[in-house]
Amino acid sequence: MLQDKLRPYTLILGSGSPRRQQFLKEMGLDFEIRVKSVEETYPEHLQGGAISDYLAVLKASAHKNTLAENEILITSDTVVWHKGKSLAKAAEASEARSMLMTLSNDWHEVITSVCFTTLQVQNTVRQTTQVKFKALSEAEIDYYIENFRPFDKAGAYGIQEWIGLIGIEEIRGSYTNVVGLPTQLVYSTLANMVK
Repeated sequence: MLQDKLRPYTLILGSGSPRRQQFLKEMGLDFEIRVKSVEETYPEHLQGGAISDYLAVLKASAHKNTLAENEILITSDTVVWHKGKSLAKAAEASEARSMLMTLSNDWHEVITSVCFTTLQVQNTVRQTTQVKFKALSEAEIDYYIENFRPFDKAGAYGIQEWIGLIGIEEIRGSYTNVVGLPTQLVYSTLANMVK
């Protein structure tokens, strides 16, 4: 079992996301949380998964002088990619409304990159999931924004929340990836690191 193989190591989650923390707990993994803030900016020429790769590595770089032997740091970033544009976190209601109107009645990609860092190695993996929203009404969008305030989420929505339950028609790929962490990929990558 992975839990047994990880005993000599300390797993560090470099994320304040309650969803990512919950997933690791549900996977039966012991971990510490160490969050260091970084300015999440990236070169303008990057597209899609290259953005989430860059930001996951950037988040890891904030910890580079603090990692100890036998510590494995996990950092990640999620990008909502639609029509050649990254939909980041909405700053306010009008921006969230605009994003959700854009995603309405269309497919988009949710890309999560996960960076695993030790003193010896750094490995970044990523997963892409395709998601299709039904045609969302303005009333549905306004209700969601007012009641759930999705300003901490890429693309201004959480698939596990009301808007996901009533609005998502189809999903191709990993569900947990859309929530914010591709759990199967994380598990298999860790297993390969400590085999």
